[in-house]
Parts: sequence; structure tokens; C-alpha cells
Amino acid sequence: MTTWIKAALAIGTAAVATAVIAQPIVTINYRPPETVQRVGIPVNPAEKRVRVLIISGQNSYEHDWTGVNNMLRTMMQDTGRFDVRVTEDFDHGDLATLKSYDVVLLNYSSRWNYADPTQHVWSDAAFQALYQYVREGGGLVAYHSSFTWGRDIPEYRKLVGAVMIPGESRRAPPGSFPIRLVDRTHPITAGLREVIWTYNDDMYTNMRMDPDAHIHVLATARDASADYAPKLMSNKYDPAAYAPDKLKAMKGIDADHPQLWTADYGKGRVFAITVGHDEVSLHFPGLQSLIMRGTEWAATGKVTLPIPDEARDDGKR
Repeated sequence: MTTWIKAALAIGTAAVATAVIAQPIVTINYRPPETVQRVGIPVNPAEKRVRVLIISGQNSYEHDWTGVNNMLRTMMQDTGRFDVRVTEDFDHGDLATLKSYDVVLLNYSSRWNYADPTQHVWSDAAFQALYQYVREGGGLVAYHSSFTWGRDIPEYRKLVGAVMIPGESRRAPPGSFPIRLVDRTHPITAGLREVIWTYNDDMYTNMRMDPDAHIHVLATARDASADYAPKLMSNKYDPAAYAPDKLKAMKGIDADHPQLWTADYGKGRVFAITVGHDEVSLHFPGLQSLIMRGTEWAATGKVTLPIPDEARDDGKR
């Protein structure tokens, strides 16, 4: 386990014993805007593409999960590499169904608000089927809101590698921020620019890393106190909650936090990507490339997809 991960675990352990000042949990009267998107059409089975199953069906109130599912499916199929299906009912999912696919992408959250005491989770049999599928070599992409639940499900935490903890973790207020690739030799990131920007997105900070997950961090983002200045923050947040004395007391402030990582789970490969909030953020080529390449790697262990010009490292930067 790397020194960075050990330090992150130490922070997480200390946070359990000590009251942590974190971002207030904000619930506002908000629904994602209606958008018009092209629908992905069926793929000829003779093309023998990588088979992807998106597991969805529920999410928190600020996520347009139906629109994101459609956009992910369309983007993936447009590459010519993937054949994508979406299920909105995994309550009683089984291993036989999962084994029909090369990789599963989770775009699911069990709560309307991630701090809600009640949640909708799958059956025990469905969870066990997912764990067994990955342990036996199936690929998994843990996508964005996959980390906002499962904190009370030990094996799920181990599977995805980290979870958000209300009162301990926070969504940093900036809606636009750079992601820095800290490993540019991995097949997913090789050839990409060192810095990838995302917009209208969530920077998850102070996530609790699972001590039993074999995590390899690919990219981080910095939760900088300067970005909490009222003139920079969205009006969604109360500036009084981020006064200088309160910022100083926040765990993990002015520090780098993992946003992308890989992990082994049995014989399976896991790609975790915390960004990709909505259809707006998905329009950016750098983020698109990370998602597509991460999905291909989780499915096959290799990456063959080309990098779009806007995301490619041309050696001039």
C-alpha cells in the first residue's frame, strides 16, 4: 500500500474518533433540466464489441441519471468498441445475467439525498452476484454517485474502494476544477494530458478509503481553501459555512484527493471515477476519454481506443 494511501487511511481513522467539521449537507429545490439527446441505436451482434451493462434505476435528486445513462450509451457505442445495455431494475439481479457482459458500469445511488436514513438497496442475492461476477474476472466501472452510498455495506465499500461519509466527506464548492493525472503510464492514462478539466462537476473530498481495497490512484484534485472565497463559490452554498476559521478546521483542506483509481477485486479489474456528474460534464473530451478508456481497460485489461485531439498530450505543454 502506498504512503499516500496509508496517510489517507490514517486521516479516515482519526475522523471516526474526532468530530469533523465538513461541508453542510445542502438540500435545495432542484431537478436536472430537461435535455434532448440522441438515442443510441442497437448494434449488430456480428461486430462482437465489448459488452457493457449499465446498472441504474435510482439516484440522488441532483443527478440526471436517465440522461447520463443515455449519453454514456450513445458515446460508448459511437466509438465502435462497445455494445451497451441499461437495466433500471437490479433488485434481484443474478450471476447468469451479469456473465453475459464483459464489464458492468454502476450509475446508482440508494438514497434521494445521500444523508437520508432510508435507502433502497438490492437484494442480498443481487449483491452476492455482483461480487462473484467481479471476483471471477468481470470488469467493473464505479461511476460518480457509486461512492455516495454503501458506507454501511462492508463488501460494497471494498469493491468500489471508497465512500462518502456524511459529516466527514464533502463536495467541494467549485463547479469547475482540474484533475491531475499522477500516473501517466497506466494504459488508461497513457498519452493523455497531465491536467484534465471538468465542468459542472463534483470534487469528492475526504472520502473514506477502504483499508482492504487494493487501490492504485491515477488522478487527484486539490481541495484548495482559496477556491472557497465567496466571489468564486456558487450561490448554492452559504459563505458563512466557509469562514477562514472554519476552513482551517476542515480535514483535508489544501490537500490532494483521489478522483480516479484502479483496484483488483479477485480476478476482476475495477476502474473508479468520481467525476461525471451530468450530461454537461460529459461533453468534455478529456473526461469522455477517461471514461471510455477506463471502461475498455476494466473489460479487457488493455486500451485500444484513440485519444481525441483536445485530450492528447502533444509534448508541447
